[in-house]
Amino acid sequence: MKLARNILAVSLAGLVLGTSLPVFAQTTLTMWSRQGSALPALVEAFNAGHETKVDLQLVPSDQMVQKYATSAAGGSAPDIIGLDLIYTPAFAAAGQLEDLSSFAKGLTYYDQLSKAHIEAGGYDGKTYGLPLLAEGSVLLWNKKLFEQAGLAPDAPLTNWAEIEAAAAKVDALGGDINGFYFAGACGGCNAFTFLPLVWASGGDIFAEGGKKATLDTPQMHDAINFYRTMVEKGYVPDGAETDNGSNWLSTFAAGNIGISQSGAFSIGTLTKEYPDVDFGITFIPGKDGNRSSFGGGDNFAVSAGHADKLPAIQEFVDFLYSVEGQTILASGGSLPTRADVAAEALKDQDPRYAIAAEAMSIGRTPSTPVYNDLINSPTGPWAQMLTEAFFGEDPDGAIATAQETMQSIIDNYGK
Repeated sequence: MKLARNILAVSLAGLVLGTSLPVFAQTTLTMWSRQGSALPALVEAFNAGHETKVDLQLVPSDQMVQKYATSAAGGSAPDIIGLDLIYTPAFAAAGQLEDLSSFAKGLTYYDQLSKAHIEAGGYDGKTYGLPLLAEGSVLLWNKKLFEQAGLAPDAPLTNWAEIEAAAAKVDALGGDINGFYFAGACGGCNAFTFLPLVWASGGDIFAEGGKKATLDTPQMHDAINFYRTMVEKGYVPDGAETDNGSNWLSTFAAGNIGISQSGAFSIGTLTKEYPDVDFGITFIPGKDGNRSSFGGGDNFAVSAGHADKLPAIQEFVDFLYSVEGQTILASGGSLPTRADVAAEALKDQDPRYAIAAEAMSIGRTPSTPVYNDLINSPTGPWAQMLTEAFFGEDPDGAIATAQETMQSIIDNYGK
């Protein structure tokens, strides 16, 4: 109960069974998910062809954590909850989610599901969340600016040296053109787009199942210095330092930035709202190659005490992961979460989605019940470290301080 109180306080401040059981006719499942998702079309199609029905309620994204924490504590939680996958461990630790370990491993296609989502959906060796909606971080470049700068407009960048060299040539075009952009005051944005640089170079920020912070590593120092160099050389516009994410994609969409990092969502936004921007998408590389991505999106979980609904939930889950279900979600902008049907689900979509889907399939997601305190909070150690490390005078000191603060938060969780 103490953990339940803790997660409720945090949210208010900021924010089994096998597969052979029969499905009960006329069962209605209650489900909450964030607004702006591709789920309504999926639910509509499911309800049209199944005895089991899903009653979907969409909740504003910035209200979801508080609303679910309050309902779970009060005994009025929905059967199924679609959550930003980073919050799954926190609700699992609070005892508010069903253990889906046996249910998940009973799925014949379990090994094909997004590993990043399953990693994020785990806590204390058990599975509490499975993939619902998917997003992956990628590298964007402006093909028109590349051509103007004498660069091959269709050649993906494969390491940091290539990115810096290309940014320099684009920046040299002058005027209001800059070589590189990132949202410097957004901890969550930089987890999504900066962490893959570290992962692809062999580093990480957590070890021992999230119980040990590992910020102060050669890979982190190298990645920080990579960004600092481009800031110091003037390849990054001044507005990046104070961008909390609100201008993250729109700055690139204006057509004056050579290279940026974003997510698969940018494909739909750019093609629909900024059709004049000719852009390419590729994988986020490590220092000397390799590649990685942040596997983002939503997990679905089952509220604690609702295990009796698992047979009906099985019916919905099988539709969710079917070719039809994955195709419906892909049409709504979500990347496929089941690898063996991904190509079929994306066959009618912009081919750049296939690159994003492959990036997501190799992506990772940090798993910790204190993700919000560590990473997303603007006053947390991650965001504070990056502001100083990217733009300040003492990057090494910023990393060391963040390492100590992050470990302290981890060690004191639940006490």
